Amino acid sequence: MSEKNPEGKRTARERLAVEREKQKSAEKRRRALIVGASVLCVLGLAAVAGVIAANSGGDEESEAAGPVVAPSGAQGKDGLAIPVGKESAKATLVVWEDFRCPACKVFEQNYSPTLHQLTDSGRLKVEYHLVTLIDNGMGGTGSRNAANAAACAQDAGKFTAYHDVLFENQPMESDDAFAGDGRLIELAGKVDGLDTPAFRTCVEDGTHNGWVAKSHEAFQKSGFSGTPTVMFDGKNIIQDRSMTPEKFKRMVEEADKGQ
Repeated sequence: MSEKNPEGKRTARERLAVEREKQKSAEKRRRALIVGASVLCVLGLAAVAGVIAANSGGDEESEAAGPVVAPSGAQGKDGLAIPVGKESAKATLVVWEDFRCPACKVFEQNYSPTLHQLTDSGRLKVEYHLVTLIDNGMGGTGSRNAANAAACAQDAGKFTAYHDVLFENQPMESDDAFAGDGRLIELAGKVDGLDTPAFRTCVEDGTHNGWVAKSHEAFQKSGFSGTPTVMFDGKNIIQDRSMTPEKFKRMVEEADKGQ
């Protein structure tokens, strides 16, 4: 017995050590996804700068986008923010996203459950701003068309659900699948009651394309370095490597108590 116990203890300690290493590795991978993936879309912004300098996607793009038609319920300066949550919420999160941006998808995968919990409970209001960073950096119209479709979903009172569906079904960054109206309408079928004649017309006509262009213009003028840009209390929380959904939840709760 005296010989077996030390061996058993060593085995247990070894198993515990292995498990701790697995947990550490998983946490490192999670943080690397949030921080590292953000670099991908920052690099995309550098390409955008070159595009702008060459006058590609400038005034001609704005004219081609058509009139600025804000979606129903849009708020903020020039009506460029789509609000989610109760107006009475004391804490506000401002999110700039591109539906083709892989870092934005990673952010949503990690934070979406927490954001839903906080908005549903009335503690947080989220203001979404949609941009076309990847279109301008890599070519295509998927960012714009997906943003327009999301605005069409906002008209139907289905923005949150459709927003989540778009990120859940995001194609590879180099695949401009969202440029196809058929794909965007197909995904609308995953949201109860969204695939209607009015929604289809809105998507196919690009009703909110001008509004999307205006939103991206505001992003360019803001001085932000990439997507996602997630502002809370004046700070981009994505730049905080120690940030987690749990930490953010505590920040919202503290803001709720402090006001």
